Amino acid sequence: MGQLWDFSGGIHPAEHKHLSTGRPIRPAGIPDRLVLPLQQHIGTPAEALVSVGDRVLKGQKLADVSRGTGVPIHAPTSGTIEAIADFPVPHPSGMTDRCIVLKPDGDDQWGPRSPIADYHGMDRNKVLQVIREAGIAGLGGAGFPTNIKLRPPKDRKVATLILNGAECEPYITADDMTMREQAGEVIAGLKVMAWILRPERCVIGIEDNKPEAIAALRAACEGTRIDVAVIPTKYPSGGEKQLIRVLTGMEVPSGGIPADIGVMCQNIGTAVAVSRAVFEGTPLISRVVTITGQAVREPGNVEALLGTPLDYLLAQAGLDQAAASRLVLGGPMMGYTLTTLSVPVVKTTNCVIAATASELPAPPPEQPCIRCGECAEACPMELLPQQLFWYSKATEFEKAEHLNLFDCIECGACSYVCPSAIPLVQYYRYAKGEIRVQRAEQLKADRARERFEARQARLEREQEEKELRRKERAKAAAEAQARKQAEAEKVAEAGEAVDERAAKAALVEQALARKKAGANAEKPAPATQAPGQDQEQPDIEALEKQLAQAQSKLETMQGMLEDARAQQADNVDKLERAVAKNHDRVTRAEQALAEARQPSNTSQPD
Repeated sequence: MGQLWDFSGGIHPAEHKHLSTGRPIRPAGIPDRLVLPLQQHIGTPAEALVSVGDRVLKGQKLADVSRGTGVPIHAPTSGTIEAIADFPVPHPSGMTDRCIVLKPDGDDQWGPRSPIADYHGMDRNKVLQVIREAGIAGLGGAGFPTNIKLRPPKDRKVATLILNGAECEPYITADDMTMREQAGEVIAGLKVMAWILRPERCVIGIEDNKPEAIAALRAACEGTRIDVAVIPTKYPSGGEKQLIRVLTGMEVPSGGIPADIGVMCQNIGTAVAVSRAVFEGTPLISRVVTITGQAVREPGNVEALLGTPLDYLLAQAGLDQAAASRLVLGGPMMGYTLTTLSVPVVKTTNCVIAATASELPAPPPEQPCIRCGECAEACPMELLPQQLFWYSKATEFEKAEHLNLFDCIECGACSYVCPSAIPLVQYYRYAKGEIRVQRAEQLKADRARERFEARQARLEREQEEKELRRKERAKAAAEAQARKQAEAEKVAEAGEAVDERAAKAALVEQALARKKAGANAEKPAPATQAPGQDQEQPDIEALEKQLAQAQSKLETMQGMLEDARAQQADNVDKLERAVAKNHDRVTRAEQALAEARQPSNTSQPD
């Protein structure tokens, strides 16, 4: 065993662990109803994949997280989905949340499973996916998804993997009994996690008040490089940061996580769940729960299906309703009093205490702080509990946060030693909650502001683009108008000579036609020609075409003149002269056509 260190503060409360270690772990059986909350982990709540009335098999996926952080939830047994609605869930406030209610059919029929014989030949990401699909979240803390925890950032290599078997809180013995009876599965799961992370050292930290568990783990570790480190019993040595300090001598920085210093902690129950997921293909559908306290006749540990109502477990343990004064979910230091027994077992449930009035008496009335400093001496995080209390009570949350309020692990050591019976942890929880609410509101306001600013920027950008397009259109129109005017000027200059030549040619043709008509009139009509037969006429069709061309040209020039006058262009005078010339051409063409249409001579006498 390597060197051990110590952490500041800590206390030695009465353990009361002997109450529940006298019996082996026993199956809790299948209750009449299983209530499965969709939020059993840190992150996004799962979404139901089944509907009311569906029949499901044991191990079938009932809900999953499609977006965000989370893991799926599986059916603990076969049966029918009875409801999907809000029911009481484990929470200090007694709140309700969305749950799936499963009515067991008694068959306990398994769905298909896919055990893995040798994971060494698989890709590590695939093994992590197996762990994720098994719905495994941390069974000893806040329920952080295990597959994500086993995937640290690439720049944070895990050098030390710690399996937390300290279980320092009084009354709770779920991990103790698991290590005694399921040591092989504990080590198998630890090996899988070590294969994924490739740490330099694997160590199991366990307090010296668990000799049976120590012996079982050491026997299971024979032939491996796993170290079983026996540490002194002191509360809260099972805290993640405290255990890291004891086993490595390193401290997790304020606001940081163990991966920042190359360390990772996992729980005993989590290791068993990983082992079963990989080697048996079994998802997380049950866990070991301690049922203890002097108000139950048969305290012990049970393997309970997730979703089992606590009143069912307490009834099996022989709860004495008359003797029970308080029902606590969790340990006496960090747990909370239950407001109803209808709440179910979830993935993070580890203990239920049915205590008598003498066992866990009601706290005395809060008294003023006497500034004794015992809370500061007991704090394992080396904080200033007294100042944090003042700032939290005065709602000066910013000052409390400045004193590292969020480094508080809420172990309850300060409240335990306070001679004034001040519920310090409750004040800290209140302050943390208010700060989180303020942060959420600030984040919401920041996002709203960002959306508004983005919208304003988009509108300004669209307006600029619109103005740019308008300027481009105006520029293009001006260039087109300039080209049109230039072409008109060229046409006007070139068209004058062309039209003049055409008019002269028409006059010449008309003259020739008249002369020819006169010559024909002087000759006698042929005998074969009937009296009054038409003489040869001028080419009226050509004259009409010339007139149409001249009129079209005039209309074009008049349109250009009107546009130039509307825009007050510089070439108005020039266009007016061109229009006048074209008007004259039209007049001459009309005269030529009119003359051509007149008869060239009188009719012959009868």
